Amino acid sequence: MNSSRSHPAAAAGPDPAAVTVEGLTKRYGRTTVVDRLSFTVRSGAVTGFFGPNGAGKTTVLKAVAGLVRPTAGRVLVRGRATVSDPRVLGVHIEPCGAHPGRTARAHLGALAVLAGLPRARVGEVLELVGLEDAAKRRVGTYSLGMRQRLGLAAALLGDPDVLVLDEPVNGLDPQAIRRLRTLIRERAQRGATTLLSSHLLSEAARIVDDVVIIDQGRLLRAGTVEELTSSTASLDDVFHDLTEGRSA
Repeated sequence: MNSSRSHPAAAAGPDPAAVTVEGLTKRYGRTTVVDRLSFTVRSGAVTGFFGPNGAGKTTVLKAVAGLVRPTAGRVLVRGRATVSDPRVLGVHIEPCGAHPGRTARAHLGALAVLAGLPRARVGEVLELVGLEDAAKRRVGTYSLGMRQRLGLAAALLGDPDVLVLDEPVNGLDPQAIRRLRTLIRERAQRGATTLLSSHLLSEAARIVDDVVIIDQGRLLRAGTVEELTSSTASLDDVFHDLTEGRSA
């Protein structure tokens, strides 16, 4: 499950921030979804991004990915406001986006060509996510978990320095969750950065180094897992203490 490419944090020492969110605000009409939010994501760390339903998590991740234009504030990835290089930023937020009549291999092959990536990478990412045996099947026959894995494979095509994942374990069976957990931790060991959201805090707690918790578009708490938890307080406990009664 290893990839041969090392990442900047591993090769040149840790950069203080792979992702910087500064005063991010996003409004849709009169509704403020994200409100003056600021936090950073350490290079080479796995950062869990948590919040109740409707907290604004997906909007923030879309802003990091460049899919949403902030109303105010800014987001930087590796010091840049706009990143289109799949070697720098890989994103899996929406469903995989593959045409149901296409095979997984054809879908990834087209993405590789568009991004100027070697076609050999298609087979590598299919193996990474455990889809090599289903690569020639049409995506329309895939289960939810298989489509999730295909979306992850697409995000990994460039072996990106920064990986952004929104609820990546949705629909995954225990074996696939374990594979994803191993993949993310192996990437971190090579200096790559992952920012992920999840409602499964007990599972996320097994892989994250840092935690950012938001509600109603505002920051509640940020820090390392060790800073936020203790021998008597789990990540679940901290989350519920912070968010209890705040959301309808």
